[in-house]
Amino acid sequence: MAAPRRDTRGIVDAAELFARVRFRRHEPAEPLRPYLEHYWLIDWDLPQPYASHVVPHPSVNIVFQRYAGQDPFGEVAGIGLDLFTQKLEGRGRVCGIQFRPGGFRPFAPDRPLSSLTGQRLRLPEVLPDSGSAVAAVLDPDDEQARVAALDTFLLDLDPRPDPQAALATALVDRIRTDRAIRHVGEFAEAQGMTVRALQRLFSAYVGVGPKWIILRYRIHEALEHAETAETVNWAALAADLGYADQAHLVRDFTATVGVPPTAYASGHQPS
Repeated sequence: MAAPRRDTRGIVDAAELFARVRFRRHEPAEPLRPYLEHYWLIDWDLPQPYASHVVPHPSVNIVFQRYAGQDPFGEVAGIGLDLFTQKLEGRGRVCGIQFRPGGFRPFAPDRPLSSLTGQRLRLPEVLPDSGSAVAAVLDPDDEQARVAALDTFLLDLDPRPDPQAALATALVDRIRTDRAIRHVGEFAEAQGMTVRALQRLFSAYVGVGPKWIILRYRIHEALEHAETAETVNWAALAADLGYADQAHLVRDFTATVGVPPTAYASGHQPS
């Protein structure tokens, strides 16, 4: 597996977020890399409240969290279907584990991943006897100690390789990296699968269907263009991403992010 991603895909107004919080990504221990994208650590000390926004990836996250005025806790966050907004204020800390699509199932082999989609469940509800991990992960000020605690927590769960989970991960990777994949039927046929078999695999091991993933990665790419490009030819980008026309891209972007792409590129953020 490659080193943690350096892109900011999915983060709405990444520059503003990074100006307000300390955000870092770390690579997990080698035995965990087939299952994980990376760890992500955030610390903040804010004089004024701030709302962060993320267009979620097709990934499960385990998130250890400490907010001002609350007891620390851990939760399992299934794939979020909508824009995720988190208010940050005072001092706080989050240590997250982003699993690769399909990568969480070996840690919870009896739970279809679709049962977690759109859910945020306290950690012991999904992984019993895991409550002691919260302090071990959040208490150290040294971030390498926090990373080591995350490694220990996951290795103690003793994930077992699952060929179906590995297949789901590989198929989502192809969708993420190959712009030519635009239609579920053609993709399933290219993999020697029926559409129904592909949908069942993704429901059980990823949590959402292949069509949703194709659309979500399109929005991530459009969001990154809006963030980084000085000017964007939205009609050309829509065609490049496989949309029938610019109006379809505008509709999907607005429904997901909360504002049209041209407004977002001009500095208007979701409320």
